[in-house]
Amino acid sequence: MGAADYRCVVEEMRLQNGALFPIPISLSIANETEIKLDKNVALVDSRNEIVATMMVEQIYEWDLNATAQNVYGTTDVRHPLIAEMHRWGKFNLAGKLRVLRLPQRYDFSELRLSPAQTRSRLQNMDHENVVAFQTRNPLHRAHEELTKRAAEEVNGVLLLHPVVGLTKAGDIDYFTRVRTYKALASYYYNSKRILLALLPLAMRMAGPREALWHALIRRNYGASHFIIGRDHASPGNDSHGLPFYEPYAAQELVQRFEEEIGVRLLPYG
Repeated sequence: MGAADYRCVVEEMRLQNGALFPIPISLSIANETEIKLDKNVALVDSRNEIVATMMVEQIYEWDLNATAQNVYGTTDVRHPLIAEMHRWGKFNLAGKLRVLRLPQRYDFSELRLSPAQTRSRLQNMDHENVVAFQTRNPLHRAHEELTKRAAEEVNGVLLLHPVVGLTKAGDIDYFTRVRTYKALASYYYNSKRILLALLPLAMRMAGPREALWHALIRRNYGASHFIIGRDHASPGNDSHGLPFYEPYAAQELVQRFEEEIGVRLLPYG
């Protein structure tokens, strides 16, 4: 799906208050779950420890095909997120959240910086511009070169910001990847021009919409520029052997909204 194909659903990328938010975040429940309106429910992490509570204000049935088509541009189950959605419950919960604590992480704790911590570190590096680089793979030599050139181009700092949540099946595990990022940052980059931090985000493989979402997230972490290459957040080919998204559709969509979100696109081929 090219960027032009998103025109019919572009207004659906906004919250009720008009804010741009291209990927919905929902909480589905099993159909047999007994949850009542106006009651608190506990939200737990993978260790079954409570991290937040939600006051349930809505319980509603959601339309899988409509959601898939509007957000991901397809209902094809070859798309990994569409396949996963078929395992979700048929009802969503909505309501006010009260965060009690963030999930505990014990690996690479020195790199797990919050948005506020990241912005503070970047401000101390004395460069006005910050170029963020999104990755779920090890960096190869071309990545190294383009990230260095991007930082030089805007006379700024590189925010190397790899995703360490759920990624695409077959990806290299993040423990291995983070070790490679640490080695690169230590030995192949100017330490005064790079900040390595980890992003605990699950990939949706949503192509153009995900690129826009990633740009918004990086703005919250202090980035002024965002590198987007060919096939950003691509799930590969559909059941007919054709790409789900055009190779440069992500660049086109982000460029359309860069003034609004305050993040400049740095396109690479």
